[in-house]
Amino acid sequence: MSLAATAPTAPGTERPVRFRVTTPPPADGSTRARAGVLSTPHGEVETPIFMPVGTNATVKALDPDDLHEIGAPIILSNTYHLALRPGHERIARLGGLHAFMGWDGAILTDSGGFQVVSLGSMRRIDEDGATFRSHLDGSTQRFTPEHAIAVQEALGSDIAVCFDQPVPPHGSTRAEVADATARTHRWAERCLTAHRRPDQALFGIIQGGLEPDLRAESTRFLADLPFDGLCIGGLAGDESAAERRAALDVVVPLLADDPRARYLMGLGSPVDILDAVDAGVDMFDSVLPARVARNASLWVPEGRLNLRNARFLDDPRPVQEGCRCRLCRSFSRAYLAHLFRAGELLAYRLATCHNLTFLIDFMAGVRASIRAGTFPRLVRDERARRAAIHTSGTNDSARDSRAGTDAA
Repeated sequence: MSLAATAPTAPGTERPVRFRVTTPPPADGSTRARAGVLSTPHGEVETPIFMPVGTNATVKALDPDDLHEIGAPIILSNTYHLALRPGHERIARLGGLHAFMGWDGAILTDSGGFQVVSLGSMRRIDEDGATFRSHLDGSTQRFTPEHAIAVQEALGSDIAVCFDQPVPPHGSTRAEVADATARTHRWAERCLTAHRRPDQALFGIIQGGLEPDLRAESTRFLADLPFDGLCIGGLAGDESAAERRAALDVVVPLLADDPRARYLMGLGSPVDILDAVDAGVDMFDSVLPARVARNASLWVPEGRLNLRNARFLDDPRPVQEGCRCRLCRSFSRAYLAHLFRAGELLAYRLATCHNLTFLIDFMAGVRASIRAGTFPRLVRDERARRAAIHTSGTNDSARDSRAGTDAA
């Protein structure tokens, strides 16, 4: 008997996180995009949504006031990193993650599975969990499904995520993908059993690599368990955009009648997010906007600007005309170009504010187009524009996709 059939559900019990679809996909099948609202103990989140990544209990270079100004209703923090430093017990003693970082919006914590598995020769996977050497001091550490849940319960995030075993699709054999997927299923059941915090939701993770039958099997297995939402893992890595879409085209139709939110982990390029929204995904995260910002790459509607180029040193214009971010409201391209050359930390803050504002506003536009029924046209126009960019030899989206695969 499945856990879905045996999990206790008290009459009238209200789940801590609830999802409702406010604009369903159109009946003509032109897109699977939908708009919704994710209700959490720390506020409502309109979907589709991008979640900035605050790995170490901070979105790099920003404070909570910056995040509020940007308009981010939810952020992601990292279970692996916070368990190692400063330690989840310490954060719990100091009032939990929200109080610790001074953030009153929603928080999702990932499981730490990606970081543990990505350690390569520094870790060993067995049926019970993963043993690895800390990237900080080389000490031996042990993560199990039960420990990952205990860490997240101590952190007190609004949404916790199951401990899983992701593997790179192209860097793994079918047998390795099948083995990791089956272990992820067994770990998912253990996470459900271990999870006890009533004010915290728990999301399961669908795996299966690029194998259609394994993806379908994993989707059916996870959908049959009483999770509050479903993550789609093992993508946003070494696969192509077409391969990723093929995997989503297996997963999402199997969830057509499932009421829960769908979260594609690790995707941060606007063009990739647009395609995933078209496929029917609701939630996204990535370090990409902040990472490329720290490398002086600024997103604008036409593509990207590299502020290290000499042509910007005398450019008095804002990075993006009409942008509401603090960079574009107050400073010029020339000033930001100077800050990067001078190694001033303000450059990182201003550039990160801009890129995250760009992506948050991009998602707001996506939601508006879904509600207005014009999303299929938005997708067609964007694909045509990107094709023109590719033809001209300046395909930034491919570089963006490769740059954003590490969620640490």
